[in-house]
Amino acid sequence: MTWLPEELTGAGRARSLRQSTAAQIGGITSLPSDNDEGDPTMTTATSVPGTALAGASLRLAARLLLAGQVLFILITQFHAGGDANDHQSIFARYAHSGDWKGVHALQFLTVAIIVAGLVILCAALDARTPTSVAVARVGAVLAVVSLALYGVLQAVDGIGNKQVDHAWTTAGADKSARFASAEAMRWLEWGMSSYHAYAMGLALLVVAAGVAGAMPTAPRMIAALMGLSGLAYLAEGWVAGSDGFNSAHSVLIVASWALSLAWMTWLVMITRSSTRWQ
Repeated sequence: MTWLPEELTGAGRARSLRQSTAAQIGGITSLPSDNDEGDPTMTTATSVPGTALAGASLRLAARLLLAGQVLFILITQFHAGGDANDHQSIFARYAHSGDWKGVHALQFLTVAIIVAGLVILCAALDARTPTSVAVARVGAVLAVVSLALYGVLQAVDGIGNKQVDHAWTTAGADKSARFASAEAMRWLEWGMSSYHAYAMGLALLVVAAGVAGAMPTAPRMIAALMGLSGLAYLAEGWVAGSDGFNSAHSVLIVASWALSLAWMTWLVMITRSSTRWQ
């Protein structure tokens, strides 16, 4: 029988093809040879760079979320305060606030940071099934919608309210008409605030479901706290749309802040090690 070099035989050509294919796929471990077929220690190919990228995205998302939330709370402390439903008193304070527009612009910036963190978190979720892919995409879309609504809210509150309140405080004979305009602007703010809270609450609930399903190694309490913060936002939206910015609304705002700080801080802590997600 004539001897042929191994690379010219059928088995040799098949082995060479497998090796060539493995070499062309970046970041993929070598494929098993014919002698490895029965070896239980061999595992399927794994994309190491892809895992590292997902870990880096999770860490970035966690840091953006926490930084945005902390900055939002700090900046909001400079917002003119008082009984928000006592329109005579609060409108006068708004009219004489020197940093009103700056505070609202910075609030919008911090919410944009939070939404960026949510979108990156959605992109980084380990999409093992078509369902998890859909959940991540829906969560990202809702987060972006909430940012758009918040932008309109800040335009109404940070610019519209300031203008009508100033016009009311400086008006002469038509003071009652100016006050009516200020109240109309305030009620428009109620509506925008309500629907922004609805959108953010739904986004958090959807992302929480995605985290629970796609990150099985993460503590389930993170997803639970995220879901509770989403429910707090939904309740906040209902109260704002029904009764305005009353004491119950203030309590719900503080509750959403506390819950968000809890899960965001926890997420930062556990995403420090990328091996937790491999």
